[in-house]
Amino acid sequence: MLKMAGMSIEKSESLNFYKYLCQQIGSEKVVRTRRLAFNIRDLGHNMITSGSKGEGLNLNGSDLDVMIIDSFFKVYRSETEVQSQLYPIPLIMNTEETQPCFTQLWMLNQNIIITPNLMHRGYMLSSELYKRLFLSVADMHIPAPWSGKIHGPCISDADDLIDFASCLKCDKWIFQAKPWVSRPRTTWPPFDIISKIVSSGVLLVPIGHKGSINENVEWRISFSVAEKYLIFSFSHTQLLCYAMLKILLRDIIEKHEDLKGLLCSYFLKTVMFWISEETDPYVWRPDNMILCFMACLQRLLYCVRYSILSHYFIPDNNLFFLRFKGTNKDKLISLLTNLCEQGINCFASSETLHDYQSRSSKITDSVISKSVGCLRQIIPTFYAYYFYSGSDRNLRMLYYFLHHSRTALSRVLFALQISEASMHIPEQTQYPTCLENKNHYFRYKHDLSHLMIGLHFDAVSGLLKLASFFYVQKNFIASLTVIKYTLHKYTDEKIYMYANSCNHAVRCNHMQKHVANLMKNEKLNTTMKSLIFQPIGSVWNLSLVPQELLLDVTNRRASFHPVSFSHFLSFLCYYHLHDITSCIQSLQRLKHVQRTLGDCEFDVRCNDFVNTVIFCGIGHQLLGEEYSARHAFKVAARLDRNNVTSAASRLSRLI
Repeated sequence: MLKMAGMSIEKSESLNFYKYLCQQIGSEKVVRTRRLAFNIRDLGHNMITSGSKGEGLNLNGSDLDVMIIDSFFKVYRSETEVQSQLYPIPLIMNTEETQPCFTQLWMLNQNIIITPNLMHRGYMLSSELYKRLFLSVADMHIPAPWSGKIHGPCISDADDLIDFASCLKCDKWIFQAKPWVSRPRTTWPPFDIISKIVSSGVLLVPIGHKGSINENVEWRISFSVAEKYLIFSFSHTQLLCYAMLKILLRDIIEKHEDLKGLLCSYFLKTVMFWISEETDPYVWRPDNMILCFMACLQRLLYCVRYSILSHYFIPDNNLFFLRFKGTNKDKLISLLTNLCEQGINCFASSETLHDYQSRSSKITDSVISKSVGCLRQIIPTFYAYYFYSGSDRNLRMLYYFLHHSRTALSRVLFALQISEASMHIPEQTQYPTCLENKNHYFRYKHDLSHLMIGLHFDAVSGLLKLASFFYVQKNFIASLTVIKYTLHKYTDEKIYMYANSCNHAVRCNHMQKHVANLMKNEKLNTTMKSLIFQPIGSVWNLSLVPQELLLDVTNRRASFHPVSFSHFLSFLCYYHLHDITSCIQSLQRLKHVQRTLGDCEFDVRCNDFVNTVIFCGIGHQLLGEEYSARHAFKVAARLDRNNVTSAASRLSRLI
């Protein structure tokens, strides 16, 4: 139970701190929007967004965790439950020789041949071989500059910004966790949440118990779906306490090199689950904010001091068993003790929450309601990752939109997702030269209709895809008309969501904040269509891509700055219309954009700058100015350290 005796925290201070946290971490509405957006984005992909982002938090430094459910296998608790021995391939859990929370997966029918071979001794599915296969498949299918590596049960990109875990599913609640369902507790979690959790079964991820002689053939039992249900059932005060623990870990504890890796977010989540189960939900109120957090921090200290943190679903598994050594344990205890003594002043050295004292007197409800922070924190949800799955997924989203969308917010988010997905459908359309006219016309109308739906996602990029579509169809006048309208819409209050926005804070200038606040009462889709624009993203071999850029998009995903792409597309249209004067004017405008981008945050938007230089080089080349073209490609190739653009290839063709 939370111990409140002897603690006299003013309710007004807790309320002020709560309001401050809502600004810094996210209000209830912001969190609800993030969660809904990710849940909708997961539809039709057979995957689950987990981790902080999936839980509704968007903390600086948090990576994106995506669990992809492998439908090739299906896991059962025992042989008697197996319904089919063909497809999906049935696997039986064997926990007799494993530590709690781990299992081996045995193939029931050993006559089934799996290519490549993933089996150990012919009947146990190897977690190690499975991960290696997943990594090789990802390296083949995820376009450059992706460079994957194995990270625990996941594969990660080179910068550790995203973790993919291919996992297997058992539809039944496992025997080892059955006591959790009926064990004594207060009123949390409520019965309906317990029921949903049990009916969701469990996942199995490819990693064994460290130090086990069978580590490479063991699988960890993952309760990620259950944990997501539990986090979603938190009050906002509970969620903020959880977020504060994560911030404390990242901003303060892990600044000590010798303490890095001793604690992780999963341990903090487990602490939150135990203390929530033992506490009356009424305690978790905004006016108890500081008290609640201090109780969580003290529980963490207790767990470290006595090296005991029981797994929430399978308590036989002590997560802190042999976790700490003498020296680092003493240092961690000393640090946590000191943080407890400081109270909320422990965040004075935090990058995220350091300015509470200086801002506390200025925090009001009206400030929160007007803050552009809401928009800045919601937007990255839509750009966090992209897995295309065609028009079938659009139909599924439309079905859910019509039958399961119950709130105004969910309807808005569904509409945005459907609009965004519609923009990508024409990207898979090819127009063979031998295609008969009637069929060609049908595909043309099909793609045009989806592009028109896609115009509703943001202010600019949908229009530019439409302009590019007209260009590929050799309708240069229509393309120029759309481009001129697009450039007219590109004004200073627009907020640019560059390619890495999901992993960087979205910064707004004074005008952008002012306009966003003026639109605070507008619907989210209206705000995004009016204020947001994103790069022109392309996957490979697209019918929307000008012939001149096929070298840039073949076998990789490319993205171009909307303004530079607009001027480059204008140049191409005028070139094919034999209007050389307008060609030169478009090239000059393109060079002006190049200079502007060169003054921006180069590390974050480097690809925008490099691709704009390449555009200039292509322009010079088409005009017969080979010296200027060669110089542009040299500059771009020098800046393209990872060789992810066409610069080096284009340069070699000119030499």
